[in-house]
Order: sequence, then structure tokens, then C-alpha cells
Amino acid sequence: MKAENLSLKPGLYVTATPIGNLGDITYRAVAVMKGADLILCEDTRQTAKLCAAYDVKTPRMAYQDHNAERVRPEILDRLRNGEAICLVSDAGTPLIADPGFKLVREAREAGIDVFPLPGASAVIAALSASGAPSDRFLFGGFPPAKKIARQKFFTDFADASGTLIFYETGNRLGDSLADMGAAFGDRDAVVARELTKIHETFHRARLRALAAEYASAPPKGEIVVLVFPKTETTPDSDEIDAFLEQALTEMSVKEAAAAAAENLNIPRRVAYEHALALRHKS
Repeated sequence: MKAENLSLKPGLYVTATPIGNLGDITYRAVAVMKGADLILCEDTRQTAKLCAAYDVKTPRMAYQDHNAERVRPEILDRLRNGEAICLVSDAGTPLIADPGFKLVREAREAGIDVFPLPGASAVIAALSASGAPSDRFLFGGFPPAKKIARQKFFTDFADASGTLIFYETGNRLGDSLADMGAAFGDRDAVVARELTKIHETFHRARLRALAAEYASAPPKGEIVVLVFPKTETTPDSDEIDAFLEQALTEMSVKEAAAAAAENLNIPRRVAYEHALALRHKS
């Protein structure tokens, strides 16, 4: 068997691959890809480019959302029979916003060894160079495409501490940033684009300014959005109520809440709840 011939232990090798620059792969990853019996890929055509660059001739098989349920039993049988199998994503570390989780879980449950081969990750690459606080962070993956679901999605993160990190596509970036601003308040944020590639950019500004910019000029390429944590200067309830009491003498609840969110840099949901409570008191 190929794995035994090259002294590669049988098992599942969760193998990180470059997110853009083909040089960002480890020596170990190349050696394991060459020595494995099979490479599981999201897209065999995408992985073929990496294999060609490093003269990897190992057979490839698609493993993605559309066929995972059907082919996973076959893969697990091959692993039980002593094969060494690589799992890669199109780019970066498998299981980070890709379909590998169930395979790893079921392999573990079956007593099959699973080996992590660390390397490139868009989340960590963006965080490391963004200037956002990195001592605590939360990765949220891709927000929902539809507006109402997306707004609810961001609201669930509003009270989280630490830097918030999301993936997004260029055509939805402006709308998504606007919904982040409504949920989180007008925090500092970074849009990181085309990481490790020729046109890599890091753009830092307030969420509302970023939303306005990208609404009129949707960017191309792969995007990571990093939202800075809530600041220590967040106003307390008394300050919010004082602002709203004055605003409510001239505005509706909705208008006053929007003004408070804008001027006090707080989530619109929080401002609206305070405004509603004050209106009911009066």
C-alpha cells in the first residue's frame, strides 16, 4: 500500500493549503500529499493547480456539500482498511467554512487517527495584520444572504466581547457592513481583501463609512471583515436615556433611536429598546 511504502501512518490528514500565494504551503503538507493514497478536495480542478505546482500525482476525489453524504461511507471504509487520506479545502485550513466537519467527527468516532497539518487560514492571516485586538476573537463565518436573516444573525453577536470576524462576498459587502453597523454600533472595522495575493488590501474605517463606500463600489475577490470590540467609552443607561428623553420631545421612537445610535455609537437595537421604554413611561 502506498501509505505504508512511504512510512506514512494510516489515517485522515487535515491539510492546510495556500489561500492565494502558492508559496504558503508547508514542506510537511507537500510530503503528505505526495505520500497519501487519496486527496479529498472541494474542487478537484482547483487542487489540481496546487498539485501541478509541487508535482503531486496522488489521485484526487471531490468531497463537498453536494456529495459528502454519499461518498463519506466509502472514505471511512478506505480509512478503516489502512489508507492515508488527505483532506484539503480549495484554500486555507479545512473545516473553516467548508464541509469537512462530519468526516472528521465520524473518523474519530470510528477510532481512526486524524492528523492536523497546520498552515494558512484567511481568518488568522487577516487578524494578524489588521491591527484589530487579537487577544480574544470570534469567527462568525459567512452571514446569511437574505437581509432579515442577516440582521438577526448580526444581532446575535452584538453583545459578544472581542474582535468579530466574518467572511463576505463582494456583491453583498455593502449591505452586510450596513447591517453590522445597525447591530453593533458604528465601530471601527477592517475590510481585508485578496489576502496573500498581488492586490491584497487592508482598509480600516468606521462601519457606516465602509458600508457607504462599498455600496457604491462592490469589490472583487475574497473578503474578510474584522469588527473591533466595543470600546470602554460605551455610554451607560443613564446617558442613553438622557439623550433619548430630549430627542423624543421632537422625534418619533424610531427617529430618536436612530439618532442615539448615530451619536452615541451604540447598536440601534439597544437605542430602540430604551426609546420604547421611555415612550411607554410618558
